[in-house]
Amino acid sequence: MRTAPFSEDLPKSEKTTLNRDEKTSFQPAKMRDQNAQKETTGPSGRSGTYRTIFISDVHLGTRGCQAELLLDFLKHNEADTFYLVGDIIDGWRMKRSWYWPQSHNDVVQKLLRKARKGANIIYVPGNHDEALRQYVGQHFGGVEVKLTDIHQGADGRRYLVIHGDQFDNVVLHAKWLAHVGDWAYGMMLNLNTVISRIRRRIGMPYWSLSAYLKLRVKNAVQFISDYEQAVCREAARHEVDGVICGHIHHAEAKMIDNILYLNDGDWVESCTALVEHQDGQMELIRWHSEDGLRTGQAGAERVSESYDPVSGRSLAAKEVSERV
Repeated sequence: MRTAPFSEDLPKSEKTTLNRDEKTSFQPAKMRDQNAQKETTGPSGRSGTYRTIFISDVHLGTRGCQAELLLDFLKHNEADTFYLVGDIIDGWRMKRSWYWPQSHNDVVQKLLRKARKGANIIYVPGNHDEALRQYVGQHFGGVEVKLTDIHQGADGRRYLVIHGDQFDNVVLHAKWLAHVGDWAYGMMLNLNTVISRIRRRIGMPYWSLSAYLKLRVKNAVQFISDYEQAVCREAARHEVDGVICGHIHHAEAKMIDNILYLNDGDWVESCTALVEHQDGQMELIRWHSEDGLRTGQAGAERVSESYDPVSGRSLAAKEVSERV
């Protein structure tokens, strides 16, 4: 896949060496000692305080945005640094029709409140909020805008942080088609909302039609694979250990050619976030469920697999537990 050069040079330094005894794992919540880190107390009992939280593809300004769930997540989780990895506000959709309920405004206010309380907020715009790219280097209400960034984890590993639309050939070379696809995606999300309401009334859990189709259409699966490979090649070019991105609404954590690929997902379909623990361990969390907001049982579910960053092989549950 052809990749586009960045308009901003990224900082480079000597590549971090991964030793054999350094392991990055992604394990279910039940395998972690919840007393090993300071926690906040939320209604679900699954809240936490992290070193860094990464979220992307919120799409505020659209009906598909799961703003209430994101608000619940932000209420019960704290971090020293928050990365907003693009498409937080959907400027494309808002140009066509205005939709901005109170819950969307509350998300913005919640993030600004965290900045006032001392959290570092770094905004890396995507293609849907690309207008903010003209403000790279500026600060607004404690929020710093960057085109890309290099994040150094507590364990010394370095990650390229980028939204990822730079590696989407449709966005790069046929923007009109990207807008058509965005419209079709919006229609699918509207259908998904209807299906979710029906399933909720008959006591069935949340299920995403768009996510289901995405992983079963051959071309979509190939696009995801090509995207992952392109993003990892860019990370290797900058001599970092991993890449943290969004854009494709598909949360994932895996090794690709010695690069740790971390996609933090979205807050339209999967409602996922990537968190860095105080020891540098990275973990994907899915925040659920729709019914939980009414019952006070919304909570975290760890959804990522566990990998050995050296060999790239999947770790068994016993191995992961021993390495926490």
